[in-house]
Formats: sequence, C-alpha cells, structure tokens
Amino acid sequence: MATPLESSTTQKSVQFIVQRQDGPDGKPYDEAFEIPYRPNMNVISALMEIRRNPVNAAGEKTTPINWDMGCLEEVCGACSMVINGTPRQSCTALVDKLEQPIRLQPMQTFPIVRDLQVDRQRMFDALKKVKAWVPIDGTYDLGPGPRMPENKRQWAYELSKCMTCGVCLEACPNVNDRSTFIGPASISQVRLFNSHPTGAFHKEERLEALMEDGGIMQCGNAQNCVEVCPKGIPLTTSIAAMNRQTTLHSFKKFFGSDEGRTGEAVSS
Repeated sequence: MATPLESSTTQKSVQFIVQRQDGPDGKPYDEAFEIPYRPNMNVISALMEIRRNPVNAAGEKTTPINWDMGCLEEVCGACSMVINGTPRQSCTALVDKLEQPIRLQPMQTFPIVRDLQVDRQRMFDALKKVKAWVPIDGTYDLGPGPRMPENKRQWAYELSKCMTCGVCLEACPNVNDRSTFIGPASISQVRLFNSHPTGAFHKEERLEALMEDGGIMQCGNAQNCVEVCPKGIPLTTSIAAMNRQTTLHSFKKFFGSDEGRTGEAVSS
C-alpha cells in the first residue's frame, strides 16, 4: 500500500469510499468516488468537488453527498465525521496525509439525518441538563464582571475551547443508543462554568445534574475522549475533578441532612 505522501504525489486522482444513507430509516451503503488530485486538498474541498459534479467512480450520475460544515477553520465543530476509522474534523483532514482510498463515514453515536450528516441534539440536550452557561439578568447594565486570577483564567480558557463537535462522544464506548450517559464534553463544561465567579452561584445545581442517571457515574474511564479531542482539552482531568466535587457534594448533603434530623430530634 502506498504511503499517504506517495499517494498524493504519484496519483493524479483521489479515491473516496463514502458510507451513504438516503434518510434516517434508510439502509447504509457504500459508494466510491474518484476526483482529480490538487495540492493542499482537505476532505471538505473534496466533498465540494463531488457535490459540484456528483458522478461516482463507475461514471454513474448520483445524488450529491450530504454533510454539515460551517466555519472551515476547526472552530464550529459542525463537520465532524469518521475518516479512515477515526472521528475528526473534515476541514483539517488533509488529503496528502490520508491513506487512500479515503473512507468517510458518519458518526454512529448520533442519529443519521442523511449520508454524513448527523443530528447532534443529544449533546446539546446534555449541555442544557447541566446548565452550561453563566446566567445573568440582561435587563440592565450590571457593570464589569468579577475578575479571575490569571492562572485560573488560563486553564479555564483551555476548557472553553470546546466546540461541541461530538468527536469525544463518538470515541467514548459508554455513549451509545442504549445509554443515557451525557458524555465527557458536558462534564468538562460543568467544571468550566463552576469555576466562573458568577457561574459558581449555580454550582450545586450542576453537580446535582452530574449525579443523576446518565451522569458522571456512567464514565468507564476509557480515556478515548482525550485522545481524539481536536482542541486538546484535558477531558479526563475534568472528569476526575468533577468526580471529586460530586463525591464531596454528596457527603455534604448526607451529613447536612443528618445534622438537620439530629437537631429536630433534640428540639423535640
């Protein structure tokens, strides 16, 4: 088999095998495509070329391939797919660095809409569950917000790089259609917003959400998530930190309720 660099320099075309599906209830099937090679191509530009002239490798006219994309700068997270067996962003997947034929598949963690396009609503619902935002009253000017120490701001910035691409959920063996696990991205966002001076006002609500069904206890510590995260977010560190915080929170609740019951018994 030719190496990726040999493939790009000696071949005048690029071969793709795309897993397609005509709709949510359709059956998946493979379709091969071959397009002219150009230097510095990424997977997105190749898909655009196929869309411009949707003819498969057998020379048959076919339907354009569906996929999601947005910024094309690895910021929006929309163009996630499985490329040669690895979930990643297609905008930064360079053809010169991929073995051919390049196999494109949709992420299997999420429901398929069509072809490579999936519905990532599961992840957005998880973010809602853990209240992954800083709530403020926007009806009037609150003035400048509280300052964060620089060292704390720096590591919080690393967590804020999450672009909800879904790659970590795709790589996680505990996220599937038989599980309610919210996944590593939402757990890390709890750490981010609980560290914010204003967001910390709702810290306990977020920890409670992590302790519910589908929360942090369903993490199997496979550590696949941190390996595939395109932004290099320390997801396993966040999961460990939230494990400690939820444990402490449960102890405080337990002993706090015991104290309350003891006080009631004494007063009676």
